[in-house]
Amino acid sequence: MSTPAFIPSARSPAWLAWLVLGVGLLAVAWLLPVNVKSLNPALLREAGRDTPSVAAFSRELLELDKPGPAALVLDAAKSVNDPGAGALGVIFDNFAQRHREMIPWGGWDVALEPLLAGRNAASSAESTPVLRFMVTQQARENLRQYLTVSRLPGVQTLLKTGALTTTKRFVPAARPGGQPLDAVILLTTYLWQTEHLAPSLQREVRELAETAVMTGQMGTLEDFYLDILTLGKRLNWIQLSDLLRTATSTGTVAQFAHLTRVAPEHLPVIYTAALMTKSADAVARYLIAYGRPGADNLKLALSFGRGAVEQLVQRQVPVTNRSGLEFELGASFALRHPELALFAKYAAFLCGAFLLFRSVDLRMFAGIESALRGAFPRMGSGVLAAILTFIFFVFSEPFLLKAAASTDYQIRLIIPVLGQISAGVAPAAKTSTTTTMDISTVLSITTFALLQVAMYVTCLLKISEIDRQVVPSLLKLRLMENEENLFDGGLYVGIAGTATALVLQVLGVIDANLLAAYSSNLFGIVCVALVKIRHVRPYKRKLILESQPGAAAAA
Repeated sequence: MSTPAFIPSARSPAWLAWLVLGVGLLAVAWLLPVNVKSLNPALLREAGRDTPSVAAFSRELLELDKPGPAALVLDAAKSVNDPGAGALGVIFDNFAQRHREMIPWGGWDVALEPLLAGRNAASSAESTPVLRFMVTQQARENLRQYLTVSRLPGVQTLLKTGALTTTKRFVPAARPGGQPLDAVILLTTYLWQTEHLAPSLQREVRELAETAVMTGQMGTLEDFYLDILTLGKRLNWIQLSDLLRTATSTGTVAQFAHLTRVAPEHLPVIYTAALMTKSADAVARYLIAYGRPGADNLKLALSFGRGAVEQLVQRQVPVTNRSGLEFELGASFALRHPELALFAKYAAFLCGAFLLFRSVDLRMFAGIESALRGAFPRMGSGVLAAILTFIFFVFSEPFLLKAAASTDYQIRLIIPVLGQISAGVAPAAKTSTTTTMDISTVLSITTFALLQVAMYVTCLLKISEIDRQVVPSLLKLRLMENEENLFDGGLYVGIAGTATALVLQVLGVIDANLLAAYSSNLFGIVCVALVKIRHVRPYKRKLILESQPGAAAAA
């Protein structure tokens, strides 16, 4: 037989170089903070770098003479432990002492002139919900006279809805007890008149009002009035008007009203995120989708700055709970080129795992590789690397296979009792939604994978032992046939692992998860296929050819 030009030796330094390079690539893949359906905190920190903090944003609002929004943002800064919150609190108190007349309204606006008659309701110089200024008949009449002379068709259409009697959640405005609806209609009309609604929201409200007047049915417009009532009983004038400038639809207003009812403790955080991103729609959609964990994610993003909040609501994905070492340069790269970084992460893991297995082959099984050089010597390492990359992908993407679970912030149909709308609706009971893979599942899959790797190495060692024996090729072939049960051992271990996992799940020892149970079978099939197709079959073929007379000379 001819000698190959190059046969890797166990003493060759190539295996060590491949080992070091493989470990390095695996480290890069592990540290690169990029995921398919989640955001790493390192990316949020990088996105928020050199952008205004929550305290800085609150100071900007205060410098614009908007103490109402600034107060809510200051509360948010305190909740996220912003370092500038303490100093800003002193500045805010000084501002409030100097401008006591602004505090009830949350600021000042030339559009407030028609409401001056109701300012005595806020003589305590505290922030006052805007609807409290309309509790008196005189205040509403003053506002009605101001709006009646308006030449805007939309204003007149909204005022006409006050005459409708086909309401389901309010007492009609023209009847006794209809003061809440009357006040809400006047407030909504006033916001429309003074252009404090976002343009798209303004158009939608006008269309709803025209439909209601035309059909004589309040319809969807009544739901919007109820949402304005909810917000108007919690926010002062400037707070409400600034929020509605960022809401592009009645659906967004409904979501915010719902969030203020079910999660009043998160109102400063939600309000701040809406103003910082200038997109109440994206913030409300994120909170409705992820519930209380989503509020915690918003708080984390707010602690990093405006850029982090914008990145979070733009991506609309949860935040991973990963902690430990982070690749700072990788965070900057992943933030600017997320698709390329994602490809680089899993490509690095695939290449690193491949080089790691090749280094083991070169170090421990050099003799086998030279004997089987007619086969595909790298196929086994490539397949193993691909399988491990898939497992790493599943482990590093905990939200990928999870179905969207209903959260405690999901909007439900609630028909309030008149007179009790101002009271907060009791939030639904907290439901623990698992957003990451259970630790028992991770440990189970890891254990099954390690068992099959151990079985694979055991089979290779047995083949190596038979190959090193100084006996005829025919006897080696008989020895290989005698080890068939060992070579099928991966299947036995896989079936045993699946059965054990199912029994433990039935007994409640581990969490029920079919992925954990059947992964044992999958790993067993892959292990046996690699052993028999890559190693046993080519080696037996070599032994059969060597045992035939004249086969060596023909080769």
